[in-house]
Amino acid sequence: MGQFILNRILSGIIVIFGISVFSFLLIHFIPGDPVKIMLGQNATPEAIKQLNENLGLDKPLLVQYTTYITNVLQGDFGTSLKTGRPVITEILDRFPETVKLAAAGIFIAIVIGITLGIIAARFKSSFIDSGVMMLATLGVSIPSFWLAILLIMVFSVKFTWFPIAEGTGLRDLVLPAVTIGVLASTMISRLTRNGMVETLSNDFIRTARAKGLEERIILFRHALRNVLIPVVTLIGLQMAALLGGTVIIEQVFNWPGLGTLAIGAISSRDFPLIQGTVLFMGVVYVMINILIDVIYGIIDPRIDLSAKEAR
Repeated sequence: MGQFILNRILSGIIVIFGISVFSFLLIHFIPGDPVKIMLGQNATPEAIKQLNENLGLDKPLLVQYTTYITNVLQGDFGTSLKTGRPVITEILDRFPETVKLAAAGIFIAIVIGITLGIIAARFKSSFIDSGVMMLATLGVSIPSFWLAILLIMVFSVKFTWFPIAEGTGLRDLVLPAVTIGVLASTMISRLTRNGMVETLSNDFIRTARAKGLEERIILFRHALRNVLIPVVTLIGLQMAALLGGTVIIEQVFNWPGLGTLAIGAISSRDFPLIQGTVLFMGVVYVMINILIDVIYGIIDPRIDLSAKEAR
């Protein structure tokens, strides 16, 4: 297992290297002169020259990247053009709020998704199963911004139970977390239901029932554990995506996370901040994927990670 984890870390480093190249070239992909875009059409030649020197854009591309990646490895992601603060400081100020929102949303998604998936599998081919799958299909089809606005209209405007974009407290967290949780739970419920239906038809389940085990024990101890691997994979990918910033939800609820930070950086043409945010999101995504692989072996000891790597 140690060798497998080491190999996954090495492959993750290669992926992060690719992301660093992409984030570095981001400023060079933009049509026209990025410095003129940042300063505006009325910028003087002296200001353009000075910003080119400050950003190192007057040097060869390879020299620029070497300087960029060296600074990044030392924790220097550059300086925000808008605020004048270090980019890493801007990111770390917002990241805890994104973690809070993502954790709350994925917790709701796990509770709703797995519960509905088990219920649907337990009552396979019944109206309960059909109802749960109908809700799951509806949830996949609903745009996140539409559900967010609907929740605001009902619970903030009509009943005034929750505030609208007033802060980052517990009451402010409820509606955005529920929006994320409800939408993310739809895929979890479908995957759980399909896996449970297949597992419940296996011989070892019939043997367990023949021994007189309670249905609750059969469902949770025997069946659910066997379908956790794909479910954990899905949850991990969803969590990684959420930690990268839930752009639409954060914008609707004015939640000060990485999503709103990225949108603000793009709007203000703050390219150092855009570069840093893209790289940081990529690193988080890779780390979550490595963690998922490690969790596999904890959930199901039968999985030989070394053999998996060898194949």
